[in-house]
Formats: sequence, C-alpha cells, structure tokens
Amino acid sequence: MTVLRYLTAGESHGKALMGIIEGIPSGLSLSAADIDIDLKRRQGGHGRGGRMKIESDHAEILSGVRWGKTIGSPVALLIENKDFVNWAEGMSSEGIHNGSIPPVIRPRPGHADLAGAVKYTHSDIRNVLERSSARETAMRVALGAVAKRFLAEFDIAFGSFVIRIGGRALEVNSHLLSVKKLLDISSKAEKSPVRCPDEEVSAKMVGLVDKAIKEGNSLGGVFEVVITGLPVGLGSFVHWDRRLEGRLAKAIMSIPAIKGVETGHGFEMGSSSGSEVMDEIFYLPPQSGAKLLKGAGKIRTGFIRKTNYSGGIEGGMTNGMPLILRAAMKPIPTLRRPLRSVDITTKKPVKAAYERSDICAVPAAAVIGEAMAALTIADAFLEKFGGDSLDEVRRNYNSYVKYVRNF
Repeated sequence: MTVLRYLTAGESHGKALMGIIEGIPSGLSLSAADIDIDLKRRQGGHGRGGRMKIESDHAEILSGVRWGKTIGSPVALLIENKDFVNWAEGMSSEGIHNGSIPPVIRPRPGHADLAGAVKYTHSDIRNVLERSSARETAMRVALGAVAKRFLAEFDIAFGSFVIRIGGRALEVNSHLLSVKKLLDISSKAEKSPVRCPDEEVSAKMVGLVDKAIKEGNSLGGVFEVVITGLPVGLGSFVHWDRRLEGRLAKAIMSIPAIKGVETGHGFEMGSSSGSEVMDEIFYLPPQSGAKLLKGAGKIRTGFIRKTNYSGGIEGGMTNGMPLILRAAMKPIPTLRRPLRSVDITTKKPVKAAYERSDICAVPAAAVIGEAMAALTIADAFLEKFGGDSLDEVRRNYNSYVKYVRNF
C-alpha cells in the first residue's frame, strides 16, 4: 500500500504548476529554499531551450508547513509560470477567448500529440502538448526535493551525473566505487555544463550539442542516479508490486522521453556469466570499521560486499549497498527542422509543428531522475519505518539500526 501520495496539475503555458504530497510526517524542517535548490539544478544544462531564460522557478509552499516545520497535513506547492503573461488569452479557462490563437494540427513524431488527440477527441493538439510537456517535471522535482529533505534526516544522500550524450560517453564503473567516490563524482558533475564529471568528455559533449543546435537537430543520452546510506530491507520480495526495482523502474520510465532503465550493471549482466557479476558475500563485525567495505550506509550488518553489480538491490529489496540507476533518454522529438507528418484536419502531408524546445535535456533529466527516485524511496522508507511524526519514524528507524547491527 502506498504511504506517500503525490499529484501534480498544470499546463506548460498555464498560470502555474501545482503539486500536493501527502504522508510527510510532522516535525520536518522544510523551507522553499530547500526546494528551490533542485529547481535551479533542473533548469541548468547546455542545450536547454529559450524557456529557461524566461522562467526562474521558485516553489511557494501553500499548506502543510507552519513556522518552518511540517504539521502532518498534505504539503501543497505552487510554481508560477512567468511565460503565462504571453499566453493569457491562448491558455485562458474562459470561453470568451476560444479561438484567440490558431489550433495546432500538425503532430510531431515521437511526441504525445497524435495519440493524445485521438484518445481525448481533440481537434487542437495544444490541448495535449500543454500537459504532456516536460515542463510538468518542474513540480515533480519540487515534490522530490521534499522527499529528499525527509530522507536526509536519515543520512540518505542522492547524486547524479550524465554518462552519455549522443555518441560521446563516459566510462565509469560505479559498481566498483565507494560511497565517497560516487558522491564526489556527483559533486564534480555539478560544475559541468552538461553535468558530466570528466572535463574532457564534458567538452566533447558540449561540442556535440553545439553541432545539433546548428543543424536544427536534437540529442538524447544516458544519466546515472546514485543513492547512498540506504538501509537493508526497503521493498519486498513477497509480491510483484512491492519489489523496489519495479517501483523505481516505473517512476523513472514515467519521465518524458525516457526509453530504458537499469539497476547496477543492468543490461551488461545479460552477456556475463554468474561467477562474474554476482556480488560475493563476506562477514566483518559492524564495529570493525574495516576498509574492505565498498559502500553500505549507516545501517548495515556484518555481511558486506566488495562489488555492487546488482546496484544495491537483490530480490526486490535494498541490500545496504549504494543504489545505482541508469536511464536512457531519447532525443527531444521537437525539431527546428521538422520531420514529415500529416495534418489531422486535411489529412495531407505536412511538416510537423515546431514548439520552442530544448536541443538536449539529459542533464535536466538526471535531476528529475533523482526526484522520482527520492519519492519512490521515501514511500518505501515510510512503508517500513512509518509514523505520524518525525520523532516516531526516527524511533522506529533507530530500533531497526540496533537490530540489524546485531544480526
């Protein structure tokens, strides 16, 4: 059963984006500044479109927080769309403005345009693209920031970085890296215009994006999300819908343009033998502080691993190692040099419609990936250690810490 529930609303050029998250315990320190940090990270990245020059996203907390602390009721957030001033009539809710802008009738290949128009019986594709736009993910990042703020109380940390844009890729063996190294890489990525931690590869990625800009094309890529400090036992093996890998895959795949997701060594494990990629188990007393440990968090047993090919999940549950997720993003479907399409009114061949768009949004998608992972992990965490207040959750968590350390 879902403990943490959240919902978003709003259109790309509407008045605002709205979000509500229910299940955050009372007593958690939370401010708009905690949320705005990630909103700013989402807006960065070489290859973003003109919209980022208009918006400067800020989260307004409407409810659920009093005097800097959550009170147990739903937390409601609002992000104003500054571009709405240019769309006041075109996106008005009032019938008087009907027809104030021409309808969009040329669907873009790879977008929700055509299927959405058919599904909802729309003759104007704008009714589809306004909500299917990745602009909606700004609110997901805001809600994810609330989840991350909660999980930080238990020393759970998130990071991400880009490992591929187009044909340029970074070789990184995250399954062999320590917690410190993973977080160092993520921190270094924040200084890159494409959120890639390697300066040489980063520069080559920037060059590819610049080439795509000149050609009126777009680029996709691959990003990685890492989560450290997770306790053993989030998720479960007892039912298909409680397996954490499945829940995370659903969350990441729900991000617009994401076409593939893997945990740990993922797809490459399919071409390996078992002896090569199973993470062997060793035992050292938790109090030993031995450096053999490659990555467990605050909660760990004496059972440890030297490798992390499984990406921190075995049998649908966290195993105490860092959780590693990778996702593949397709190129943005909106192109300045449009592809062939069909007018949905006349049924004649046309060039697809063009809406102001990004050239490459992989760096932003990595931040969105963090948010969706955080919402999923927070739900699983509260499922196991749930309580109505932060103090109650902490008591449950600390009791588990004591148990696990003596297992």
